[in-house]
Amino acid sequence: MSKDKGKPFADLVAERLQDPAFRKEYESLEEEYSLATEVIALRLEKKLSQKELAELIGSSQPSIARLESGRYSNVSLSFIRRVAKALDAVPELHLRKLR
Repeated sequence: MSKDKGKPFADLVAERLQDPAFRKEYESLEEEYSLATEVIALRLEKKLSQKELAELIGSSQPSIARLESGRYSNVSLSFIRRVAKALDAVPELHLRKLR
């Protein structure tokens, strides 16, 4: 049995973040998944299914699923704007220098 079994996820992540290589990879993925997390939270707050959100913006359920999975390497800003509007939100785009 793994020594980590039953440990809260947040505790496991906190431990792993002590490793610089893990921290670097984790932080690189954070921005990738933050949009997905925000879309899911706003959609659930409005009590919408993926299909219902897709219908509101004239898109398909799989496109919403891709967005919410973080696999959106080719998503357009206009698509994000339509999703945001349907969720009574506004997208924010930021640029920052590489470390």
